Amino acid sequence: MGEAPRSAGDGVSEGLHDPGMPLPEETAALWELNATWWQESFTEGADPEYTEQIIPLLLERLAPVGRGRFLDVGCGEGQLSRVVARSPSATPRQVVGLDPTPAQLRVALERQPAVGMGLPGYVRGKAEALPFPDASFDAAFACLVFEHIEQSGRALGEVGRVLRTGGIFLLFLNHPLLQAPGSGWVDDHILGEQYWRIGPYLPEHHGVEEVDKNVWVPFVHRPLSAYINAMASAGLYLTAMLEPAPPPGFLQRAEEYEAAAAFPRLLVLQARKSVVGSRT
Repeated sequence: MGEAPRSAGDGVSEGLHDPGMPLPEETAALWELNATWWQESFTEGADPEYTEQIIPLLLERLAPVGRGRFLDVGCGEGQLSRVVARSPSATPRQVVGLDPTPAQLRVALERQPAVGMGLPGYVRGKAEALPFPDASFDAAFACLVFEHIEQSGRALGEVGRVLRTGGIFLLFLNHPLLQAPGSGWVDDHILGEQYWRIGPYLPEHHGVEEVDKNVWVPFVHRPLSAYINAMASAGLYLTAMLEPAPPPGFLQRAEEYEAAAAFPRLLVLQARKSVVGSRT
């Protein structure tokens, strides 16, 4: 999310790795290596998809929660934690950001406001083993994180565990259908057409993708059903699904693709924590 529209044929470097198998643990080091790239490209107003779409949607969907404890799963350098903590809709809010990457958490602390209400706290940890008691949060959110987690089912189970009954979970994803490996724009110069080709959607695909020049990060593609079923198993029952069109700032960067506004890049799943096996 945030990178320019890719052309079909760009994408996942398979090399010696079987894309049907989990990635080796060493690939996690790529997040530490590329932390500065992420911070410069997607935070502090650098990326229109965050400023024009993700942040407004997040605040809108969390507004009904009011006060309480909020968990930012995969917080990076903390931009969403800070936004939610200082939201004027219902203060005070206690926000905890969790991330496994030291280089991100260092910058999160550096960017922490010196004084004032609504200061988030930060914890180093993994989504697959959240270091919090059961039912300790009123809401949780994860933005463009779960497509980088190998054990997404376990991580969703952990989210369900730490949410109180009735709590809200917001899952922001690169759209699984339209961002499947091998998907992208095709310029057909013979027919004079542009169209979006969809790559293999159903197979789970583990790979490392070049998202910018010499910037490689791990990606795991899963069909939407994998997320929905894992959420249901965790007692996280879907209450809303959003597929917004790309925001104006992004479309301005993709003027060569006239039909870009017709293809959502973002998928937002909103769920409520219930007792497993009950939808009440």
